[in-house]
Amino acid sequence: MRTPICDRLDIEFPIFAFSHCRDVVAAVSRAGGFGVLGALYFTPEELEVELAWIDEHVDGRPYGVDLVMPANLLEAARDTGLDPDRLEEQLEAMIPKEHRDFVERVLARYGVPPLPADLERPHHLLGWTDTTGRSQLDVALRHPARMLVNALGPPPPDVVTLAHEHGLLVGALASTVRHAVKHRDNGVDVVIAQGTEAGGHTGDVASIVLWPEVVDAVGDGVTVLAAGGIGRGSQIAAALATGCQGVWTGSIWLTVAEADTMPVALEKLLAASSTDTVRSRVLTGKPARQLRTAWTDAWEQPDAPGFLPMPLQFMLVADAFARINRSQHPELTGFPVGQIVGSMRRVRPVREVMFDLVDEAVTTMQRLGAMAQG
Repeated sequence: MRTPICDRLDIEFPIFAFSHCRDVVAAVSRAGGFGVLGALYFTPEELEVELAWIDEHVDGRPYGVDLVMPANLLEAARDTGLDPDRLEEQLEAMIPKEHRDFVERVLARYGVPPLPADLERPHHLLGWTDTTGRSQLDVALRHPARMLVNALGPPPPDVVTLAHEHGLLVGALASTVRHAVKHRDNGVDVVIAQGTEAGGHTGDVASIVLWPEVVDAVGDGVTVLAAGGIGRGSQIAAALATGCQGVWTGSIWLTVAEADTMPVALEKLLAASSTDTVRSRVLTGKPARQLRTAWTDAWEQPDAPGFLPMPLQFMLVADAFARINRSQHPELTGFPVGQIVGSMRRVRPVREVMFDLVDEAVTTMQRLGAMAQG
């Protein structure tokens, strides 16, 4: 199970685990994999706290940080001349009233109450823009992370250079060969070939088609990790067989004992089948796979106003998600998750999940090796 990326990052197994939960990140790294903290939902101050905690609990093992700095959004912000000091205010003003009214109608239909007046409001802008993303980057570079990953689009070239100057590998997700080649040309070290089965932002090309295409396209100088619906060791073996050096996983860590998934969402994840997800723009304005709910269905009805571009769509629905989560409404509660959700049937500790992944991968490769020998 040891591949060249294991030697570059000093990890035991080429299993990368994306999570917004610091406990999961640290537990995966301690178990021999490579935990990656999703930084999107944190302010720079919050990210500092999270990374400091990981530093103290990872037992010296390596980990990474995942940011979101889509290049096309950065260019659009610069072109429109938005004031960095008033960025959130200016973007909020761009959201049409009909969209806000629609959100309120759906919530009222299901009896979801407003947030209490004294409750701190959720973050709306997050790390979607140059101003917010760069602040998160500055925090990440102050910690001993070993890899920086850009989750959406090619990372800006100056960010790649800066990360390399700090000794970090740079990774980026790609849902098409074209995206993968852009990443390579930008100096990215690790391309994560993510098939449509994945949770969150994803394209529409299936994993088993995409993985070998990306391996062939980027050449030997770039490491390729397979992503998209991976939750079993046999899938890891399949990824390695296509030329990938490891796997990038996410959904399977939502139901581990260390995760901070809310009870209602956890119950729905454990009960869902692989056909209970949908790719929808309702979350961010870009297609993202998530549990299908009454909320996602409402946005597909004739009276829906249509989706706003990123980051306006998330800014529109951020308060609504906070209200849904607080009320724990069973019909509206969902979660970004991939089609592997159909195999996530019980809560288990990270170490057990890691052991099963490695054991099944090795067993599968041994079985294939015996078949090859005749």
